Amino acid sequence: MDGIEQLLTRGVDKIYPSKDALEKVLRSGKKLKLYEGFDPTGTDLHIGHMIGLRKLSQWQKLGHHVIFLIGTGTGQAGDPSGKLSSREKFFSEEELKQNAKDYVTQAKKLLDFDGPNPVEILYNCDWLNKLGYSQILEIFGHLTHQQLIERDMFQERIKANSDINIREFIYPILQGYDSVAMDVDLELGGTDQTFNMLVGRKLQRSINNREKFVMTTPLLADSKGTKIGKSEGNVIGLTDKPEDLFGKIMSLSDDVIVKAMEYLTDIPMEEIKEIEEKMKHENPIVYKKKLAYEIVKQLNSDEDARRAEEAFRSVVQEKTVPLDIPEFNFQSGATVSGTATANNLVDSNSEWKRLVSQGAVSVDGKRVENPFMKNDELPDGGILKIGNRNYARIKK
Repeated sequence: MDGIEQLLTRGVDKIYPSKDALEKVLRSGKKLKLYEGFDPTGTDLHIGHMIGLRKLSQWQKLGHHVIFLIGTGTGQAGDPSGKLSSREKFFSEEELKQNAKDYVTQAKKLLDFDGPNPVEILYNCDWLNKLGYSQILEIFGHLTHQQLIERDMFQERIKANSDINIREFIYPILQGYDSVAMDVDLELGGTDQTFNMLVGRKLQRSINNREKFVMTTPLLADSKGTKIGKSEGNVIGLTDKPEDLFGKIMSLSDDVIVKAMEYLTDIPMEEIKEIEEKMKHENPIVYKKKLAYEIVKQLNSDEDARRAEEAFRSVVQEKTVPLDIPEFNFQSGATVSGTATANNLVDSNSEWKRLVSQGAVSVDGKRVENPFMKNDELPDGGILKIGNRNYARIKK
């Protein structure tokens, strides 16, 4: 399988208008201008984003012009993709810019922003925020209400008598206009972005009178359809410490292993198919450790992956308490969850509640039952254990 065939098949769900049409263009030697957008509604890029970032990297290595677009404009409208109810909070441009301040640093784990063919960084507030009234009317005039309201999630909201905020309703138009403003040949995004990207394809044809290809990438999800990402409270950040990254991957359900190997690693597909067969008869932990090792190595180094695997074996599998437990100040009056979140022992209060409900939080070996526990209830010098990896020595 050559580079173009791998680009068009592995980790790809669909290509519009077709794989054959795009392959014909690529085989002709033409270099394309393409992008993927990332709305900074959170501060971290995670392994769900890694699928698209790896695909962007493949395009870049084949000599194409790749744009890393940060959605400081679209993020203000609020992407309704995958949401069955209207957002409770909408972000300002300032909040989005603050969230995105480390996005490029995180994306550097997979993309090259220097060198002979650097990835270009753009912010769509630079054109969306400058649109005038007549321009907005002109853009809206290329689409109909029927075309937008037919979106599956909007239909589901209508059936559920749930609101559709106008900001969310026009989101596909704003994302679609990105393609026009940058005048791209192709847009890349997850399958949940298909509708938005196809709106951009229509606008590119209507306004710029040219074709735009759309390449969708699959979402990383378990067999129940639960997506790995910030909305579901199971974020695995690209810049997590190697030991944490390894451990979080090991906590994924077994049914994610094969797909994650396909989407997130360079393990040959023939080997992955063999692993899939072996997992039917063997303990999957061996292959999950291989997955974790490959991802940690890719995002850090081989040495980091080796150390992370050893730490997992020692702390989790052999259940030994590490000697170098960090000490944190648990101030009186505050909650344990707030202190743990502030010190990055957990990603969020929702993750804390989930871990407590699963019996994965303990103090000196005794299970924590109350997710709203106060620091005053903790013993000075005690050991707080969160999940299988995070330890904190309590200082009061």
